[in-house]
Amino acid sequence: MSTFTKVILATGADGRAHWREEVIALTEGKPMAMLSPLLPSGGLQLRHSPVGFRSEFHCTGDPQWVFILGGAMEIGLQDGSSRVFHPGEHFFSADTLPAGASFDPAVHGHWSRQVGDAPLVTAFVRG
Repeated sequence: MSTFTKVILATGADGRAHWREEVIALTEGKPMAMLSPLLPSGGLQLRHSPVGFRSEFHCTGDPQWVFILGGAMEIGLQDGSSRVFHPGEHFFSADTLPAGASFDPAVHGHWSRQVGDAPLVTAFVRG
């Protein structure tokens, strides 16, 4: 059976953002073009970030897929680790603020930045 690896940025029990992976079975379509079941979505938003863009620490408001269309995007976590995503790569951003918590930039969320010489172009699809 064919599968798709969903890279997920999620809030852990400690209130901090962490990476994990989940496998989505491709159970539909034909042998030469396997598909996942239809996944729900709540809209598409496109973004262009110029060379030099960098955000502060923040949480995801609404869980969403992030697809890198152009340039490169680095995501940094509170533990000092980071990952760089290139065109054709994705992650599912679900590091929302824990219920009842007030945002603390020393604990919660992630930062993002454009990497390299090309502007960052992304597509966000609400999950």
